[in-house]
Amino acid sequence: MTLRIQWPPAGLLLAVLLALAPLRAGVAGEAPDDDASTHLYKAEIALHRTEYLEAAREYRLAAEKSDNVEIAVQATRIASSYGFSTEALKSAERWIALQPDSDEALFHLARLQLRTGDTRAATRSFRKLLEKKENASTGDEADEQEADNVDQQMLSLTAVLGEEEDAAAAYKVMQAIAKPYKDSPAANYATAVIAVQAGEIKDAKKLAERALELEPGEWLRMRTKLLYGRILLLEGNEDEAISYVAGIIGDDPQPDPAARMELALLMMSAGRDDDALSQVNQIQYETGNNPDALRLMAIINFRQENLDAARDDFEDLLASGQHTMDALYYLARIADYHGDVDRAIGLYSKVTSGGHAVMSQRRAAALIAIDRQAPETAMSKLEEFARNQPMYAVDMIQSKAQLLAAMERYPEALEYYDRVLAYRPDSEGVMLGRAELLLRMDRVDDSVAQYRAAVKRWPESALSLNALGYTLADRTDRYRDAEKYIKKAIKLDPDNPAIIDSLGWVLHKLGRNEEALVELERAYALFDDPEVAAHIVEVLAALDREDEAMEVLVAAEEKTPKSKLLADVRERVFPAVE
Repeated sequence: MTLRIQWPPAGLLLAVLLALAPLRAGVAGEAPDDDASTHLYKAEIALHRTEYLEAAREYRLAAEKSDNVEIAVQATRIASSYGFSTEALKSAERWIALQPDSDEALFHLARLQLRTGDTRAATRSFRKLLEKKENASTGDEADEQEADNVDQQMLSLTAVLGEEEDAAAAYKVMQAIAKPYKDSPAANYATAVIAVQAGEIKDAKKLAERALELEPGEWLRMRTKLLYGRILLLEGNEDEAISYVAGIIGDDPQPDPAARMELALLMMSAGRDDDALSQVNQIQYETGNNPDALRLMAIINFRQENLDAARDDFEDLLASGQHTMDALYYLARIADYHGDVDRAIGLYSKVTSGGHAVMSQRRAAALIAIDRQAPETAMSKLEEFARNQPMYAVDMIQSKAQLLAAMERYPEALEYYDRVLAYRPDSEGVMLGRAELLLRMDRVDDSVAQYRAAVKRWPESALSLNALGYTLADRTDRYRDAEKYIKKAIKLDPDNPAIIDSLGWVLHKLGRNEEALVELERAYALFDDPEVAAHIVEVLAALDREDEAMEVLVAAEEKTPKSKLLADVRERVFPAVE
């Protein structure tokens, strides 16, 4: 019998335990401020007002004032569900103090220690949880199962750590935990998986090679080889990666469908969609009906803009009951593309979990607000989703900010951005979104200050560096500073068309138009975007190449006729031409 770790779900969320809610103190006398029931009551009021951080704090205070373990459990889960890891950690510490033998409490503690940056404490807690599982067997059975237990625990831990946003911290913890098991193929494989997610490709390759040297069992050997093929791709060796995985399939008289799936994914990454589709079709032929293969087939058809075929595939996938959220999301996008607003809204609204949930709810709200001209209904929809799915509540506040900004209700949008930033002070995306809003409000100095704060907080982020550099180039005369930030960004991400466009634009501002044109045309070849086209038009005009500028402008207008950027550049560069 194989003993497996039964990890609590990483995204565990229970409904608010209203049964624990206290009644209001009687008129004769309110409960004192430090009483647990008072804090619980305040927490519920805060939740009702969507003051999520205040609610998490009050639940935590209630847990600290009570010996009732259920209140500590509730406090931990509430704070975790809204993403307030510091508050959740304090509540988890109280939970473990009240229930020291709880595996679930220890799991939450370990995960929250990792999320708050204490990798040493997280390592200790995860080790303790693993040790408890190792000691679950006794006698002869324990001796026989020890190695197998280690393998299962390493693989289980990979699934947990692989969900963490801070992949570098997760890798650090995984390395520390796996260190005593250098001769375990599963431990080497598991660490390699997390290394890939952390971008430590050289480490991952060595770990995968070590796992294969240790002669793992058939299942693990296949997974390690497939991981090795992916590592080759990440190293930039596309052809070698494809040949390697193709060789695995060729050597096996009954190829594992997972190998063909991996080969198809590698081919897609290399832009060989037709070859990838052939592999998917072969999987379907060999297995009869594989939902994973059907999903990939549908995505390939969608990528190739074979929308009728994609729609049929996603309908079949939806009927299979597998990958439901993906199927709904892509069907919504297809309806959206065809202008079927009602169907798109209905389908987007059903995407309530997974990686597409926030984007789907946001798009549904935008269609309601703009196409149906019902902005308040759209805002109410986002609020309802936040109530039903607390883990996305803060995302929905940000979605409100973005929706209000799209409707040019800037002061209201800024209020929501300020609220999100208070909840997510370490979110680069939120900080950059607020800076962009300030720019749209023509508060250029405030926007630049926000971008500078982002660069200070994330000095090696090409995203923040480029945002600051482009803003300085486009909205100020600080072109030398702009060039410095953009060049640093392009060193970090040399093939990013947005950054290449920024470089071309700042070179234009510096009067180096021939150099600018080279960079802008390179950016346009990578990313056919109206803003890049507008920049090219301006530079060509500055070089007295008006005919070429007009050709670029007309071609871009045909692709995106409603672009305000192109309309603006036409008015400025060709004011006499209708």
